[in-house]
Amino acid sequence: MNPSPLLRNFLLGSLAALAVSGCASSSSSSGGGSGVVVTAGGREVKIEDESDELYAKMMEEGAAYDDPELQAYIERIGQRLVAHSDQPDGEFIFTVIDSPDINAFATPGGYIYINRGLLAYLDNEAELAGVISHEIAHVTANHHGRQKSGRITNQVIATTAYILTGSGDLADASSMYGQELLSGFGREHELEADGLGAEYMHKAGYDAQELLEVIGVLKDQEQYQRVKARSSGKPSGTYHGLYATHPRNDQRLQTVIRTAGELDEDERSPDPVIPGEFKQMVDGMVFGPSIQGQKDENRFYHNKLAFTFAHPPGWSVSTGSSAIVASAPDGAANLTITIARRDAAKTPEQALRAGATGDLSDGKVLEQAGLQGYSAVASAGGTAKRLAVIDYKGLNYQFEGAAGDFAAMDKTLLEIIESFRPLLDRERRSGTPLYVRYVQVPRGATYASIASSIRIPDAEAQLRLLNGHYPRGEPRTGDWIKVIQPGPS
Repeated sequence: MNPSPLLRNFLLGSLAALAVSGCASSSSSSGGGSGVVVTAGGREVKIEDESDELYAKMMEEGAAYDDPELQAYIERIGQRLVAHSDQPDGEFIFTVIDSPDINAFATPGGYIYINRGLLAYLDNEAELAGVISHEIAHVTANHHGRQKSGRITNQVIATTAYILTGSGDLADASSMYGQELLSGFGREHELEADGLGAEYMHKAGYDAQELLEVIGVLKDQEQYQRVKARSSGKPSGTYHGLYATHPRNDQRLQTVIRTAGELDEDERSPDPVIPGEFKQMVDGMVFGPSIQGQKDENRFYHNKLAFTFAHPPGWSVSTGSSAIVASAPDGAANLTITIARRDAAKTPEQALRAGATGDLSDGKVLEQAGLQGYSAVASAGGTAKRLAVIDYKGLNYQFEGAAGDFAAMDKTLLEIIESFRPLLDRERRSGTPLYVRYVQVPRGATYASIASSIRIPDAEAQLRLLNGHYPRGEPRTGDWIKVIQPGPS
């Protein structure tokens, strides 16, 4: 993804301001409140406004999963639950995020995000409603505003900056956000969200007991991740809500769900489930890494060296054995990139000064997408050039920008330099895309036999997780189960 300098400055500026915030304050009733307000840099910031801007930028940068039917389905379920919540007239926006991570989360202002990676492991619409209602409850109960600090709100900004500045991918970011919420909301708020969510489900016509089924699904994931973590030596991720703070047999959780199921039947809507609709929506959904178009026509991608940079519309980029040159369409400006072995004893600034000719001015330290660099303007003989050195993978990437009207073009040249970053996984990934498919189990088939034709890691375990049979269950002849298959949807 390619954030503009304006977006990057907005995100990082917001993060810096909110990182020094004192405390969050707003109404603490379960019916919500007028807004989450954080004191930041001596001023009050209404976080809903920040969430609005962040949502718009995330959508602009392609965070949403491109499936209008699935999106409309999630929106319909979400709005039905909202209508039976403590904020029936509240404005909520529901979005499926194009991430394989098993997560869902809410941000201030009524934004509910569900990763497609979570949808694959759910079994029916009622379980999906359980996830959505839990996230709605975090908003209606004003859990973001009831924290003793702006920590959770800060994480909204930090996570989005992490995605949009190119420092990380959506999957990593949603996992990071979920882990932060786990420690931020805490057991009491999660239990409250479960209780309210179960109440919203019951009133909307869903069986609130399905919340317990969701917890079983996610507990299986937790067990699987722990097994993987032990074998790989890496820490396991965790979903922030529902199962993160509850064992399967948590008596308080079972009590709040049972209580919701005993509410007045006169207040309950008819069962909203259309038979087979959940299966129809999930069948053909992408599994694993995103396959959406990840290449920006106004970006240059170098697959072998694994870097990319943005350029203005109309510019061309040529590659040669000794240099890469980005040129304006009218020839009015160009930026040349060369590569040299890095001297570990020199900082980027020292490397730039060692190779520059003329007087240096407008020096600037560059810190972008985890890379360190330095830029300055070199003036000699009445002409000026924009220079920069960025360290990446043991090499010095050297930039030299020139223009007929340097004063007019310097800002553009610097923006190109500042857009230089490593390729994201989604930009460099190749191979055959995979999809979730429903198939009927043939006579005598087992997960092991079905998995033998599926080319994904831990295929047998994944099939059991997808179908609620982890760690040792087997399918029955004639059952419809989810499998992973290559090919177009």
